[in-house]
Amino acid sequence: MPRLNVIVLERDRENPNLYTYLLWADVPVARQPFYALAWGPTRLSAWTDALAADNTNLQSGAIVEATQTLQVPSATTINPWQRYGTTWNGTIWVNGGVA
Repeated sequence: MPRLNVIVLERDRENPNLYTYLLWADVPVARQPFYALAWGPTRLSAWTDALAADNTNLQSGAIVEATQTLQVPSATTINPWQRYGTTWNGTIWVNGGVA
């Protein structure tokens, strides 16, 4: 099971209502060799704060990472870096903002 499920990365500079985030999910054991081959032994997570164990799990194919975007309502008024590193572990949100 991945340590985290959702990781908020950034708020787009051109469109301040667009956020980029990562999803981490388990990979069935039978499919892990395919994901390991796709990731390769040196590829790292797009999240700079990923732990070595997270990157090892990605490289081995134990978990998969998908980058997504989310358009939020235009009334959202938060600092562009306030949500960076905010994570969801399947139970709670943890604020990792730097602002």
